[in-house]
Amino acid sequence: MTDATERPTKRVLLAAPRGYCAGVDRAVVTVEKALELYGPPVYVRKEIVHNKHVVTTLEKRGAIFVEETDEVPEGATVIFSAHGVAPVVHEEAKALNLKTIDATCPLVTKVHREAVRFASDDFDILLIGHEGHEEVVGTSGEAPEHITLVDGPDDVANVTVRDPDKVVWLSQTTLSVDETMETVRRLRDRFPSLQDPPSDDICYATQNRQLAVKQMAPDCDLMIVVGSRNSSNSVRLVEVAIEHGSKAGHLVDYADEIDETWLDGVTTVGVTSGASVPELLVRDVLTYLAERGYADVAPVVAAEESLLFSLPNEIRRDLKARGLSDKMRHDAAFEEAGSLH
Repeated sequence: MTDATERPTKRVLLAAPRGYCAGVDRAVVTVEKALELYGPPVYVRKEIVHNKHVVTTLEKRGAIFVEETDEVPEGATVIFSAHGVAPVVHEEAKALNLKTIDATCPLVTKVHREAVRFASDDFDILLIGHEGHEEVVGTSGEAPEHITLVDGPDDVANVTVRDPDKVVWLSQTTLSVDETMETVRRLRDRFPSLQDPPSDDICYATQNRQLAVKQMAPDCDLMIVVGSRNSSNSVRLVEVAIEHGSKAGHLVDYADEIDETWLDGVTTVGVTSGASVPELLVRDVLTYLAERGYADVAPVVAAEESLLFSLPNEIRRDLKARGLSDKMRHDAAFEEAGSLH
């Protein structure tokens, strides 16, 4: 009979880095600062980032989220989400005399510029990404006559190009690194002259969060990923966890979505969060686990992140005109409503 003292100790492996990336932080602060500067309502086209808690919290503060530009009253302020928009959306906003603030992540903007550049050189551009995702829609809109969407490795067989010697691949920034490389491998089998993008399109934060999960997964009986179901990078983290050895994995928006039966027979729980998730939601999960005996928390550090993006020019200009700070920090005026940072 095993002595009780010899039972495995329940523990949590906590991924680092996790949560907000620089592009998400910039986008969320952009909405907060716009509300401070202009007062509510401030309109946001699409979800500013793919996180239920962030969107709900900003709605309570006066942000109004719309699906299409023509839902914004003429002359109002509209913020474009971190996922980016096609040029036609800027034209729609101009026609409605809207004040626009572009919160597109700079790393997404980089992919847009690559698409424009390769299209101007008459390349066929194979855009690896998920059909219908807002980022893919925005990038495709930069050069629709040159871009073909490739939705994963199994879609490669369907691809046709005009000239196999003038083909380049680009990608959505939030994909699984491994799956994207497999898609590229299959594309290169078909098109040996396929060119790579000038630099990685999958963003540093997506790669780092996946790397941490890969390191943790073999030791995990269960991986809990905090994130929303429409968040591509959060969904990918669950997939990566399973692929790299975690016995189970689940995606939750909030701690109260955890099913206690998931913990049956579980010694080690991995915890991480997608790039659009505020840290307070992770803390709630850690509290939930601690109350059930998982109080021992060990960090798994895969990378260090220090990147910050400055706020959009329109916001910076108006903040300076009012004598307000344009630093990337949480606005204390909103702390009572619940910090998003």
